[in-house]
Amino acid sequence: MKYLIAGTGGVGGSIAAFLSLAGKEVTCIVRGEHLKQMQQRGLLLKSDLKGEHLIRVKACEAEAYQEKADVIFVCVKGYSIDSITQLIARASHDKTVVIPILNVYGTGPRIQRLVPEVTVLDGCIYIVGFVSAPGEISQMGTIFRMVYGAHRETRVERALLETIQADLVEAGIKAEISDDINKDTFVKWSFISAMALTGAYFDVPMGEVQKSGKVRDLFIGLSQESAALGRKLGVEYTEDPIAYNLKVIDKLAPESTASMQKDLAKGNQSEIQGLLFDLIAAAQTHDIEIPTYQRVAEKFKAF
Repeated sequence: MKYLIAGTGGVGGSIAAFLSLAGKEVTCIVRGEHLKQMQQRGLLLKSDLKGEHLIRVKACEAEAYQEKADVIFVCVKGYSIDSITQLIARASHDKTVVIPILNVYGTGPRIQRLVPEVTVLDGCIYIVGFVSAPGEISQMGTIFRMVYGAHRETRVERALLETIQADLVEAGIKAEISDDINKDTFVKWSFISAMALTGAYFDVPMGEVQKSGKVRDLFIGLSQESAALGRKLGVEYTEDPIAYNLKVIDKLAPESTASMQKDLAKGNQSEIQGLLFDLIAAAQTHDIEIPTYQRVAEKFKAF
């Protein structure tokens, strides 16, 4: 299997590093100084799960990639999806599958509309990973879980999904094939929205969310409101969504923060549109009361 990682930030870089350490064929799409360091020295992984490794992995800009990939992991930020559709079309053969691993909801169907000739699945990931320096990825904590699958109208061979799963598991990634990827991606959107917004609102790491008090209460309020939206959208929860979000947040490294929070702190472009304002718009469309989200939006309405 030939894997292409479109977007080698914290998530994409961690996937690439883990697959490469397992001997899989991986190419990373990356730009700037990050690319320069990866080409000259390799990708340095600092991982709580794997330790420290300097990995020689193929890396290039999107325009330079001229091969065909069997699996394309899309790991760019939500605001960059349109920029990689030409790469997806060019790098795909008739059996290629595209697996978006983004924080925002509805990514798979959106990419499918942009490249209708390619098989696009959907997915989500639970990990704390970030670019700690050019050519360097840090993965924190013991959670590295990927969920992926096909939407009901998408046809893909089960054997292919299982082959990808076997490669990921061999690489040390907990990989699950979803029977309801719409639910699983919504659940992830709900979680990462509450996590990122709580951290950014109070400017604190996740250790503060793990303690009783006003920070955790905000996280719970956001989780309750997004869960109400999910029910309105027909999401069938297999466990209480608020308890689930609390279970996940309590397993994170206390010093960790979401990428949106890091981007806001640096003044960079962030995913706040997809994690805050898009959720508010969806809730308003379905007449869901969201006072906690509105409270957070007041602080970030200028972004």
